[in-house]
Amino acid sequence: MEPDERQAFTRFVKETEPRLSYALAAAYGLEVGAEATADALAWAWEHWETLEDKRNPAGYLYRVGQSKARRYCRPQVLFPSLPAAEVPTVEPGLTDALAGMSKNQRVAVVLIHGMDYSEREVADLLGISRWSVRTHAERGMRRIRHALGVSVDVTS
Repeated sequence: MEPDERQAFTRFVKETEPRLSYALAAAYGLEVGAEATADALAWAWEHWETLEDKRNPAGYLYRVGQSKARRYCRPQVLFPSLPAAEVPTVEPGLTDALAGMSKNQRVAVVLIHGMDYSEREVADLLGISRWSVRTHAERGMRRIRHALGVSVDVTS
């Protein structure tokens, strides 16, 4: 790989890795998500000439990460419960609520509401429309509210 290509790859990884890591961790759990991210980035290095020409290289790499995640055993518990003393600001029922969602709902909710990503950023990463991301996020939040017994009055 030429020096210019290395710099382009390094920029791509710096911009893409955080979103990719969060999305795969939300989809497959922390351990498998981390492994899938590492595998996807290794694939990106090996296939950089192909990847950089893609219309949505981050979205393509997310799909590579999904494929790589299949080789790992999916953990029984996606988000292990932590003692309240260790994480006092997290609602105790949140981990079960997240685990009860579809993968796309969980990824949308974690990235948008947990990591403050825009719908467009999530849509680009997942390779789906912004409206689909909005639908997944809304349905996921509805599931969280229901699981936690929270009612929201949205009328103004």
